This record gives sequence, C-alpha cells and structure tokens, in this order.
Amino acid sequence: MSILIKPIITEKATNDSELNNRFAFVVNKKANKIEIKDAVESAYGVSVEKVRTMIVRPDRKTRYTKTGVVTGKTNAYKKAIVQVADGETIDLYTNL
Repeated sequence: MSILIKPIITEKATNDSELNNRFAFVVNKKANKIEIKDAVESAYGVSVEKVRTMIVRPDRKTRYTKTGVVTGKTNAYKKAIVQVADGETIDLYTNL
C-alpha cells in the first residue's frame, strides 16, 4: 500500500509551505497519521512535527443537455497537511 499518492501544488498550499513550513499531500484513505508521518520522513528525509488529515468530499454536478439530465461526481480523497521542523524543507519541484 503506497501511502503518499501525490503532493498538492496549489496557490494556497504553496503559500502555506513558504510561510509556515507546511506541505499538503493526497494520501491513501486508510492511512493514519503515524503512517503518513513515517512515509514523509522516509521519502523526503525531513523530521515531521505535526500531521493534520481531512477527507475531502466529492463534488456533485448536474447538467441539462439535449439528451436529458446528466449527473456526475468527482472522487473523494484524503488530504494530509504535514508540518516540517524549522530549518527543513521539502523540494517538490525536482521530480517534475
């Protein structure tokens, strides 16, 4: 089971990483905070101080087309905000 799926690179997450040393990741839904902490420490070689998790609900959309009503939704996922110790950083742009 891979715990870290991908980093979240948005304007809000980038600003949070620059100012507060916190990084956001999409993680496996069944992973707990201890597993997330161990995965980040082993993957990036940093020491993690705090992990916050949240489950992001799916967005539902309805469109009215010629053929009728089309409904759909996005997938739900688990997001983890990881706070790294002062003086350490994670470079997310090297593997692009």
